Amino acid sequence: MEAQRLLRNDVERIRKDFPILTQKVFDQPLVYLDNAATTQKPKRVLEAMEQQYFTANGNVHRGIHRMSELATEKYEEARMEVCRYLNAQSPREIVFTRGTTESINLLAHTYAQGLMNEGDEVILSEMEHHSNIVPWQLAADIFGIRLKVVPILETGDLDLEAYQNLFGPRTKMVSLTHVSNVLGTVNPVAHLVDIAHRHGVPVHIDGAQGAAHIPVDVQSLDVDFYSFSGHKAYGPTGIGVLYGKEKWLDKLPPYQGGGEMISHVSFEGTTYNDIPLKFEAGTPNYVGAIGLAEALRYINSIGLPVIQATETFLTRYALRMLRAFPHMHIYGSPAQQAGVISFQLGDIHPLDLATLLNRLGIAIRTGHHCAEPLMKALGVEGTARLSLAFYNTLEEIDSFCEKMNRIQKMF
Repeated sequence: MEAQRLLRNDVERIRKDFPILTQKVFDQPLVYLDNAATTQKPKRVLEAMEQQYFTANGNVHRGIHRMSELATEKYEEARMEVCRYLNAQSPREIVFTRGTTESINLLAHTYAQGLMNEGDEVILSEMEHHSNIVPWQLAADIFGIRLKVVPILETGDLDLEAYQNLFGPRTKMVSLTHVSNVLGTVNPVAHLVDIAHRHGVPVHIDGAQGAAHIPVDVQSLDVDFYSFSGHKAYGPTGIGVLYGKEKWLDKLPPYQGGGEMISHVSFEGTTYNDIPLKFEAGTPNYVGAIGLAEALRYINSIGLPVIQATETFLTRYALRMLRAFPHMHIYGSPAQQAGVISFQLGDIHPLDLATLLNRLGIAIRTGHHCAEPLMKALGVEGTARLSLAFYNTLEEIDSFCEKMNRIQKMF
């Protein structure tokens, strides 16, 4: 009911918050269905960033003048906003990064360096984004750790029995996605964490596709680490978050050296700052953090339960419409699916399909979606993918399907 209320009563008002959605592409109304790649930004996010530059631009933490003080206040307010959004125990557990990719690189390098030995193991899965594979491979090359991989079932769900069987005495970390950026699979995070913790193993969750679409309570889930990107959560690019329990962040060595992450420096040695500043070397993207905080406030003004219900409603409608196409293949049918659908329409190459749809004003994504191991498991080189947000409409899905039908007739 909440989804239908939003769709019927509020979506027109909400879409006015996103000026880009009124654009035309090749004289066609823009239908933006590539939200898993990046989301559009509401005006209030851009205005908050502009206001900061116009009224209180100064380097944070480093000056006693008013501009620096104001900038520092807003930066730390942003950290507190993220803390509340994730229901973290303390803002000390919130590290600002450039995005999910840097968050995972930071974690993989420092955790392997400080808390793993050669031959220790990390559990990943077949559905991971490259950003949750390659950093661990780099750590493996440097520190001699090993990677173990959870397979997926035909439905696109994780094989939970195989997952449980991967744990052993050398398992030191689990790093899994919250939501697949290809199949839309919503993984049962609390259950995965419970299994890992029974083996004494901490868990990192890649929340790039989860944090803006599903309520996330890191204390309730009991995750040890959680990462996400601002630009996939209606915020700016170049800002992201690594949440980590204090007990873990305190144990990790610094990731980069420079200003701000130090307490004292001499040529004889250096002592490091307290968390989270220990991991924030150099001048941070403090305006990006302010924009992210405003984006999270915007999400909360609508309500994540309403957003999730709306996107679930849209996803089910899109799946029903797509399944009516002859020669349509939809990849995966997971137990719980977020607003991401990957498909193949007959023999039409996904790149050809997306190119023609683009000329008709429809934005979708094609390729391997930075998930080549998953493509191999699916037995394909790539797929077409649509991904939904709460500002999408039933009429946009109808338009997408109508134009797909025109293209199919051409072929």
